[in-house]
Amino acid sequence: MRNDLGITQEGLKTALKIKEDYRARRPILMPDEDDRIIVPETMLNHNIDLTTFEDPLPLAMMATRDPEAPMALAAAARLSPLGRQNRLLCGVVEIIGETSKHEAVKECLGYVKDRHFEPSAIVEVRRHATKFVVRSRQQYTAALRENLESLLDGAITPRQFVREFFELTEAGNMRHDIRKKLVLSLLLSPSVRPSVKFLMLENFHRMARPVQLAIISGVLRAEPSRHTEIIKEELRYLVVHKTRDQGVH
Repeated sequence: MRNDLGITQEGLKTALKIKEDYRARRPILMPDEDDRIIVPETMLNHNIDLTTFEDPLPLAMMATRDPEAPMALAAAARLSPLGRQNRLLCGVVEIIGETSKHEAVKECLGYVKDRHFEPSAIVEVRRHATKFVVRSRQQYTAALRENLESLLDGAITPRQFVREFFELTEAGNMRHDIRKKLVLSLLLSPSVRPSVKFLMLENFHRMARPVQLAIISGVLRAEPSRHTEIIKEELRYLVVHKTRDQGVH
């Protein structure tokens, strides 16, 4: 139940859960869903009801703590209209604008605060956030492409490539279908060395369950070859041991 200050008990619980997820480096999931990562575009879409994420505390937590600027800015844009509701929420927005780790968040929240949360200022912040997210995705995609070229040219090691691959896809909040397509293309490509593929599988747990299942399905349906058969066996091993581990717990 929402109180007169615009804060709910459910919102407080959600904010604390988000804080735990950040500490454990877990992705933030859509409310009441176990396998769908929330992305900046969803946060910016005000036609989507985000239930407990609509509370100012979860939005403030994300705007302050999210490690990636696109998501933090999207949360700040969704938070900004709430600042005109009462003095407490105005103060929350002001504090987030001062303490966020991202300059883009500080600038945007400072902008709406200086303009007393005028509707035109809020619209401008949303517009800026949308452009920022699009531009960031383009930059992450370009960086992924450059890393792949460097890998194929031998300019970077397989371990560096895989580390940066996951950093970039996670930082860019890449959609499930795109991540699945990228990983599948790497695992099935005859041009990519087996060492890279095994390193990708070592990090298999970092992908959401729907992505894992889609990758497993895609690999198992692939045309037989020496490389694909090795990958299939490795995936079977991962699935069997994960199932056993879950059974133990």
